[in-house]
Amino acid sequence: MAWARSGMRLDGEWSQAADAAALAARFPRLLAEACVPQGLDGVTWALNAELRADQAGESVPWLHVRACATVQLVCQRCLGPAPVALDVDRWFRFVKDEDTAAAEDDESEEDVLALLPRMDVGTLLEDELLMAIPLVPMHGECPVPVTTAVEDEDFWQAASEKPHPFAALNQLKGKATR
Repeated sequence: MAWARSGMRLDGEWSQAADAAALAARFPRLLAEACVPQGLDGVTWALNAELRADQAGESVPWLHVRACATVQLVCQRCLGPAPVALDVDRWFRFVKDEDTAAAEDDESEEDVLALLPRMDVGTLLEDELLMAIPLVPMHGECPVPVTTAVEDEDFWQAASEKPHPFAALNQLKGKATR
């Protein structure tokens, strides 16, 4: 609440090049999603808190979360590493407790969080980036040719050269009727 009253903005950047250990310590779950070691290139973030009047005219704290990251994920088309850009831009409205947050979250269009004395914004950033991971990560265009055909010409060629398994029965049937 004090942060929203002050209108303070926090921002930062963690990069693989500057401090890989700090990046890994701050975002371990996001790094675990990467398909290669040190597959999280970096995270840029900004947090802005403000007060807004609700319908009753009371001041309600809001938090704007903006975060960008690039993670190396497995391309589901070619199965190679694909750099996937994650982008988060969300607003959160705070309410007095968890029960109120649970009750209002289903009914409201915005995301609702409980107002706690201390909040781990690093965990919030990581949660939002994790939810931004696409269900099916893919390259825009794969760097290697990907076979997408389900038919194999060699299979059909080999199948046409084989004699039909019942051809011999047909010949026996012809001899038996004579």
